[in-house]
Amino acid sequence: MPSFHNGAVEIAYLDEGEGDPILLVHGFASTKNVNWVYPTWVSELRKNGRRVIALDNRGHGESEKLYDPADYSIPMMASDVVALMDHLKIGRADVMGYSLGARMTAWLGLNQPERLRSAILGGIGMAMIEGGGPGENVAQALEAPSLDDVGDPVGRTFRAFADQTRSDRRALAACLRGSRGLMSREQVSAIHVPVLIAVGTADEVAGSAEELGELIPDAEVLDIPNRDHMRAVGDKVYKTGVVDFLSRRA
Repeated sequence: MPSFHNGAVEIAYLDEGEGDPILLVHGFASTKNVNWVYPTWVSELRKNGRRVIALDNRGHGESEKLYDPADYSIPMMASDVVALMDHLKIGRADVMGYSLGARMTAWLGLNQPERLRSAILGGIGMAMIEGGGPGENVAQALEAPSLDDVGDPVGRTFRAFADQTRSDRRALAACLRGSRGLMSREQVSAIHVPVLIAVGTADEVAGSAEELGELIPDAEVLDIPNRDHMRAVGDKVYKTGVVDFLSRRA
């Protein structure tokens, strides 16, 4: 698996296919494989004539593990995306993020819009502004000696997932504590790249996609029917909607 360094941090990535580039940014406690390869996003986008690039976020997958929450601010994590584009000599790309990855993508849409042809925000709505999702209970669950020591149900879910994916739980706890920065309504309203917001209708983590869509000037909203935060990722409606959105930007 290829990798590069952003400063001192080694970041693993994949780069497949030919055509206009799209860069994929996975969610918290996931990886490029779990979020994008296994649910067939990479193969679907390649079939649609795209060059597909996906990174393992710092602290995740095959990328370097860091244990200081200060190394996981949204701007620092987003800088890995831009550094990867620079490494591959890509000036502009469509960028799709899911959950934490969508928060990173929105930050880039606000602060480095010249690098984004469009931004696809999956699994995030008003939680980007209002907060929500995994909190300190999950960080403590990740640091517990074993799953049996975790009583909190949300904590148990994330701990079991981290064990299943053989993740570095201490790095994930640091990431969770460091990446809590939210955007303000004013910041979100200042995003001027084309945006697609895609959220499952049964997602209890993301917050309202409609409300977020009303704040972003050039945003479309895609409802993913009857899918929660975890199961929306590989949904056919999501994939079809993204391919359609990208085709209209060509």
